[in-house]
Amino acid sequence: MSSPAVYPTAWKPPGLIGNPAARRGLVALVVLYLLWSFGTIEVDWPRVGRGFPRAADLFSRMFPPDFSRWELLLKGVGESVQMALVASFFGMALAVPVGLCAARNLAPRPVYLLARGIIVITRTLHEVIVAIIFVKVFGFGPLAGVLTLFVASLSFIAKMLAEDIENMPPGSLEAIRATGASFPKLLVYAITPQILPRYLGVSIYRLDANIRHSTVVGIVGAGGIGQVLQASFNRYDYDFSLAILISIVALVFIGEFFSAWIRGRLR
Repeated sequence: MSSPAVYPTAWKPPGLIGNPAARRGLVALVVLYLLWSFGTIEVDWPRVGRGFPRAADLFSRMFPPDFSRWELLLKGVGESVQMALVASFFGMALAVPVGLCAARNLAPRPVYLLARGIIVITRTLHEVIVAIIFVKVFGFGPLAGVLTLFVASLSFIAKMLAEDIENMPPGSLEAIRATGASFPKLLVYAITPQILPRYLGVSIYRLDANIRHSTVVGIVGAGGIGQVLQASFNRYDYDFSLAILISIVALVFIGEFFSAWIRGRLR
C-alpha cells in the first residue's frame, strides 16, 4: 500500500527565476563579475597600509575640537540654512507648473515632453557637478549653492508631483470635466485636494535634504559651512575642522527633527 502524499503546510512565494539551475548560474555570474570588478580597481595595498598611520595622526590632531572661532562657524551654518531655505522656496514654487505640465493626463503631448525633458535633464547631474558648473559661471559664493539646490529641488518635487497626478483615480477628473469646468477649477476642486498633502510632505523632505546638501556643495566653493570646512582642511587646521563637523552633524539633526515634526503635523 502506497504512503499518502505529503503536501507542504506553508506557502512560499514563487522565486523571480523559477529554474533552479538558471538561478544558481546567475548567482555564480554575479559573484564572478564582482570578483573581476574588484580585481580591476588596482588597489595599492602598500599605500593603504601607509595611510593608517596618517589617519591616526589626523584624528589625534582633531582633538580637542576648537570652537574659539565661533563667529566664523555661525556665519557658515547660517549661510547654509539660508541657501537651503531660499532654494527650497523657489524650487517648491516653480515645481508646481513644471509638475502639472509633466503629467500625461493633464498636459498636451508637446508640453508633456518638454516638461519631462526639463525634469530628466535637471535630474541627470549630481549636485556636486551642478555646483562646479555654477561656480565656474558665477564664481565662488552662496549664489552658486542656491542655484544648485534650486535645480535639485525643482527636479525632485516636480517629478514627484507629476507622478502623483498621473496616479490619481480618473473618476474625479472626468466628473469635474463633465460639468464643463475650466482648467483652473479642475485644478482647485479635483487635483489640489488629492495632491496637496503629498506635495507638502515632499517639499518638507526636500528642505531637509537641501540642509544636508548645502554642506556638501560648499566643498567645491558654493558657499555655506562646507566651504569653511574645505578651507580648514587646506590649512591643516584639523581641530577647527572637527568643530565644523560637529556643527554640521548638529545642523542635520535639527533639520531632521524639524522635518519629522512638520510631517507629523501634516498627517
